[in-house]
Amino acid sequence: MKVVIIGGGIAGLTLGIFLNKNNSEVVICERTWIPSNGHAFLMHSDAIVILNELKVAAEPEVKHKFINSYSLKRPKGTEIKHLKLSNWNCIKRVDLIKYLYDLFPKNRIKLGRDFSHFIYENEKVTAAVFKNGDVEYGDVFVGADGGNSMVREAIFGIIETTPVEVKEIVGVCKCTTIETNYLSNFNKFQHKTKGLAFGFIPTCEENEYVWFIQYDTAIADYNGNTAEELKRFSKDLLADFSLEAKAILDSNTFETSYIWKTRDFDLLPSFHKKNVVLIGDAAHQSLPFTSAGTTNAILDAKVLAATLSENLNIEKAFTSFYETRKVDVLQHILLGRDLKNEFINPSNKSDDDITVPLIKKREVGSIPGKSKPIQVLYFTDPICSTCWVIQPVLRKLELEYGDQINLKYCMGGLLPSWQEYNKPKKKKLISTVSEAAKHWDEVCAFYEIPGDGSIWNEDPMTSSYPPSIAFKAAQMQNADKAILFLRSIKEKVFLEKKNIIKWKHLENAAFDTGLDSARLLKDFEGKAPALFEEDLKLAQLLEITGFPTLIFHTADFDNQHIIKGYQSYDAFEEIIKQLVPDIQKNIVETNPLHLFSRFSTMTTKEVSIIYNITMEKAEMILDVLYQKGEIDRYQNKNGNIWISKEKQEY
Repeated sequence: MKVVIIGGGIAGLTLGIFLNKNNSEVVICERTWIPSNGHAFLMHSDAIVILNELKVAAEPEVKHKFINSYSLKRPKGTEIKHLKLSNWNCIKRVDLIKYLYDLFPKNRIKLGRDFSHFIYENEKVTAAVFKNGDVEYGDVFVGADGGNSMVREAIFGIIETTPVEVKEIVGVCKCTTIETNYLSNFNKFQHKTKGLAFGFIPTCEENEYVWFIQYDTAIADYNGNTAEELKRFSKDLLADFSLEAKAILDSNTFETSYIWKTRDFDLLPSFHKKNVVLIGDAAHQSLPFTSAGTTNAILDAKVLAATLSENLNIEKAFTSFYETRKVDVLQHILLGRDLKNEFINPSNKSDDDITVPLIKKREVGSIPGKSKPIQVLYFTDPICSTCWVIQPVLRKLELEYGDQINLKYCMGGLLPSWQEYNKPKKKKLISTVSEAAKHWDEVCAFYEIPGDGSIWNEDPMTSSYPPSIAFKAAQMQNADKAILFLRSIKEKVFLEKKNIIKWKHLENAAFDTGLDSARLLKDFEGKAPALFEEDLKLAQLLEITGFPTLIFHTADFDNQHIIKGYQSYDAFEEIIKQLVPDIQKNIVETNPLHLFSRFSTMTTKEVSIIYNITMEKAEMILDVLYQKGEIDRYQNKNGNIWISKEKQEY
């Protein structure tokens, strides 16, 4: 079977390489070489994994720059969103094309071929004809010739596209005046009341940035035709923007900049007709707000190559390709349209509700629509040592009964201040920071959980209220991520000896757990203190005097049980069975790496309790994984904490 690919861009080259590896006969037909436009783009790591499948192990990866955060600001620099990115990279188009070009046999790339029409026999295409007079015969023909695809027009006719309402000016420049904190970030400055935005992303070259201006054509449009006119138009658009915008534009050579007219079209009912199939932008074009175009092109190539190699007839292979890709493609088309409407009408959304313009996986959370028979109010505090050492029990509870228990976290307010804490209400075991240090060490050692109380002597905390309020701010964003945030700040204080009253540590924990740290600060200073006060009032109403306290009850409150302080897992399970006698627990996956796909960090005691094995056996299992390089280890007083190497996606 001979495959003729029309279009030697990213989609066409990637497909050609896959097919060549499968020993198919392939010819790639391209108009010119190498494309000089495109500059650079964001690509998801899913696509880089696919690209790595194309090369021999010893060959280098495609050059890319890891982008670790997304920051959204107002034109003058006020930050309204700051989020961690785990799987995004900036890649220059020329670098990617060259990388792919070097992986494909040069003698099977035919240049100077601008598609004209097909030759048919019995309604099937037998050859592609090009404007230079060349004719290429084949069995399968692939249109990979971009958004203005002539192959698509040849088999489906003219497709109606959406009107161009947003245009994008794009450039690449060297700029040495940008601050170093921008060197791994996707930075975007967006107007609050009109469709106008500026963004820049560092490339893999030193001091080099790809930049863009997105603008609503209803507020301005460009009618010039020289580089100087484009520069003047760009500067006028960004006249009220930050110094970073002005520095980028001053450093840019506008001879190589261009204007992209953004548009899309509805999902096609099929990506093929007879023996001709479309991939990439030829098959589906979404608006650029999602950064999905290049990743989708590479995914198309892999899926189509796989279906063609399954020895199906061509019609079934193409149908399988369409069925596999259509859901994701439609999602990106619709998301792009939503983002465009949001961009054109920015006043319709609050800062908190602005959508992050990147495709992402569906968030994992509670099972939607399922009523959980057991409710638990959990009163805790970020600096409570017993709340720290009870973590193994709570994690096992989550694994075995998480789909049947709704655990609601409430902050109890352990330490308002040392003055308030030491008021003569009743005798306490701890009244000074040195006693707190000793107590932490004793509790962690007794329960075999890593922890270091010396923070109380080195950088003592004056209150547990700030991290408690920060947790309530995290809950305002996402209940599941708030739990991750709470775990993170506990690790910072108990293991790393970080004073989590200080905002920088709270901000880092938010960023690391996928929360918007800019919004966290706004809510921390805004609505979160009132929510914390509500927790304190509830604790007072229920006469909660110590932590942890867990109140188990059924939805109708007919049956209620309370656990105070540290209790064994058996005590928890006994209460659960009293509340729901016929309850069925989940079977925990026996492969310990599964735990690290669920939890990014694990203590030895957590593994011991979850698997019901000795500490020695748990340590041995974890050490084997560590020696194999499958997990990392952080050594601390009273034991180790083990760290997943799997990147969490947010």
